[in-house]
Amino acid sequence: MSFGEYSPPETLELLRGNTGYVYVDVRSTPEYEQGHPAGAYNVPLFHRQATGMTPNPDFLQVMEKAFPPESKLLVGCQSGQRSARAAEALVAAGYTCVANVRGGFGGVRDQFGRVVEKGWLELGLPVEQGSPADQGYAALALKEKE
Repeated sequence: MSFGEYSPPETLELLRGNTGYVYVDVRSTPEYEQGHPAGAYNVPLFHRQATGMTPNPDFLQVMEKAFPPESKLLVGCQSGQRSARAAEALVAAGYTCVANVRGGFGGVRDQFGRVVEKGWLELGLPVEQGSPADQGYAALALKEKE
């Protein structure tokens, strides 16, 4: 089984269309708190440490507690690479409706740092800062399984 892929504008349309989709931002908590798509949940695939990014060993466990396998998930990150890895892991874990947000929050850049595909922020789509009480990683990690 594979996963789908949507651009940020297509993602926003799905979120606004009462389709039951939720946006899961898999960037680190500090990245999420600096700015994220409005209404997004945060479950980091990697944690930012002083030595770099380290895998979050609890990623699937937290996802399973917060979102049942039949959930409609739009998974995003900074450029779409981490979220593609997260989408693969979710599909392998039995999630049946998962899509990667191509271009993510910050867009896709070439080897020289030039934007080749705009992300959520550059497109001027709705953004929030901080960590909403029920959508941040700390709250989701403590959540009881539904």
